[in-house]
Amino acid sequence: MKKILLPALMLMPLAMRAQGTLEDYNRAYSLAKKYNYGKVANARIAPHWIENTHSFWYVNEADDKSEYTLFNADTHKSAPLFNHKALAAALSAQTGKDINPADITIEYLRGNAKGDTLHFNFDGIQWIYATKGKGSLINNGAIPQPAPQPHWMVVNEEKDAEPVVSPDGSKTAFVRDNNVWLRDNNTRNETQLTSDGTIGNYYSSWIQWSPDGSKIAMNKIRPVEKRYVYYVESSPAQGSQPILHKQEYAKPGDELRFKLPVIIDVESGKNLVPATTLFNSQYDLYGPIWNTDSKGITFEYNERGHKNYRVLEMSAEDASVRPLIEENHDKYVNYSRIFRHMLEDGKRIIWSSERDNYNHLYMYDRATGKPAHQITKGDWYVRKVVNIDEPNEKIYFSANGVNKDEDPYFIRYYSINFDGSGMTDLTPASGTHTATFSPDFKYLVDTWSTVSEPPVTALRDAATGKEISRIAEADITPLLEAGWTAPEVFVAPGRDGKTPMWGIIYRPSNFDPEKKYPVVEYIYQGPGDQYVPKSFIAFNRNMSALAELGFMVVMVDGMGTSFRSREFENVCYKNLVDAGLPDHIAWIKAAGEKYPYIDTERVGIYGGSAGGQESTTAVLHHPEFYKAAYSACGCHDNRMDKIWWNEQWLGYPIDESYIAASNVENAHLLTRPLMLVVGELDDNVDPASTMQVADALIKANKDFELVVLPGARHTLGESFGEHKRYDFFVRHLLGVNPPAWSEITY
Repeated sequence: MKKILLPALMLMPLAMRAQGTLEDYNRAYSLAKKYNYGKVANARIAPHWIENTHSFWYVNEADDKSEYTLFNADTHKSAPLFNHKALAAALSAQTGKDINPADITIEYLRGNAKGDTLHFNFDGIQWIYATKGKGSLINNGAIPQPAPQPHWMVVNEEKDAEPVVSPDGSKTAFVRDNNVWLRDNNTRNETQLTSDGTIGNYYSSWIQWSPDGSKIAMNKIRPVEKRYVYYVESSPAQGSQPILHKQEYAKPGDELRFKLPVIIDVESGKNLVPATTLFNSQYDLYGPIWNTDSKGITFEYNERGHKNYRVLEMSAEDASVRPLIEENHDKYVNYSRIFRHMLEDGKRIIWSSERDNYNHLYMYDRATGKPAHQITKGDWYVRKVVNIDEPNEKIYFSANGVNKDEDPYFIRYYSINFDGSGMTDLTPASGTHTATFSPDFKYLVDTWSTVSEPPVTALRDAATGKEISRIAEADITPLLEAGWTAPEVFVAPGRDGKTPMWGIIYRPSNFDPEKKYPVVEYIYQGPGDQYVPKSFIAFNRNMSALAELGFMVVMVDGMGTSFRSREFENVCYKNLVDAGLPDHIAWIKAAGEKYPYIDTERVGIYGGSAGGQESTTAVLHHPEFYKAAYSACGCHDNRMDKIWWNEQWLGYPIDESYIAASNVENAHLLTRPLMLVVGELDDNVDPASTMQVADALIKANKDFELVVLPGARHTLGESFGEHKRYDFFVRHLLGVNPPAWSEITY
């Protein structure tokens, strides 16, 4: 008798195969509404302090209604910000629309100090509402339409600034025909101050007057030819013709403009031009800003390749340039995280640096250009400076990793004295925090949570962190009744066998420990941040629904991401091909060892943008572990992507590290199922990045799927791509045919 070999999936027990069904799909698509898409009572308390008061307002969105509340921090009492019924009636009368009192959604709301007048936008109109008595509503006219904003990739050429009036109002400086001119505001006489400005080397219109009005400063700019990316919008409207779009888009290795600070004495017309030795290889130059004594200007120099960053001072007397602060690193300076504050005494500068492996604050002596002392210190990370209280010499800031008994990514808020003494935890409850301080920093409103513990909001004393009043606690009873279960925080060593990696695991709401579940990893491992959620989310749109189809959906921050230490992040440098995947693999294997229902032989991965690149990288370089990948709008070849992100991590000039990380160059390695998704109008990552991977795969005779979304920009796939992603993993990890789209009833 001939032996028949059945597919492995057919040999599985029935309990292991009842996944990816029509019922699962309907449950996945209904999950967002079932969990009320995050509208949990008291879950999102965002305080808005009213200027020069101790009162703030917030809106609580729950059960499809919005409640606007005013809270007085001095009395610890709350009351409705306005009469919802009265305002709804007034809006209905003036707009002719039926406004539901429980569903008033107003924008740009602000109140006066007395709390009796509100200004807000609603239905395209600016309104003024008196909250006292019967209330009166005034139509203050249509909302002005803002001027179209240039795309974020467009470099401002500094030609559009208005003329600038001197501090005493007697003169106006401006640029005409690429040169600087001066107008006497009394006589209207005009004087040309420069004559060497040209189209190819012009004076910036961003002119800065010295405080004493004797001089002006600006940059002289040598522009470069710009690179553009072109997009065809195939389907702009029913039956209309395609539209070609053009967008400025500098890429790694492109030539960049050069800025030269110039100081002009407005009385003598004398121009001071510095030597460029300390800033001659520019990625960019920020400034100039006048010193308060009018004796010089300060500007910041970001070197191409980002290994050196300098704060420079140019003398207004002899044009000499000296460094006030120098930051350097053998890999890169994290310039986007730098904090600088010039103290009003003109003698000291507060500066942030990662020079000791963590981001900390330093006090610099301006005269010597050297750090006088380190203000914050320890194996933890300063995240954001909230306020510099100069009279009391105190700094308010957020940080993670200070408390060693909790998740190292949890953010708390602190205060510390300029000399480094008296560091105080202002948010002592366990969890990750968001704090908003009163205008005078007497109080703070603190909201904290974890992925499994719902938010709590309290009023605290901003000097001690002591809780004064409990404002709100989120009620997740309806969620629990709907079958919601929290994701699990899972910690396991990474590639080195000792460094803990922190991630989360989502299980299906009908989880059965007797079944065997394949794994789908959601990845966004791009350096520069930390990505695994730390605060409460009722419905995680990237993970919750996908789990319902019969998967364990996971996410983890591996080496190469931020806010653990500089050393932890530096794994990414000239090594984006690593993508933290060795840590992810070790972490998932550890989860499989702990939980026998996790099948680490069936692991898929997906992501968008940097995650799109990384998910494809996973199946190209680790096919023994990752069995299928869905990659949306990936920056698959870093030479094709935006300049600022890629030169930060892969350096300048372009070298072999760009080639090593390229999914185009490595496309021939594909042995696993791959679905590539791209929006035809992606204005973040050049769509050609995905199309060139597709071209390389075709040339290598590789089978794959390509989904092009008409009209879509930078996306994870939108609703169509999401459904394709569901089907892709059901087919390749569960081994079953997904239900027809027409059968899904929800």
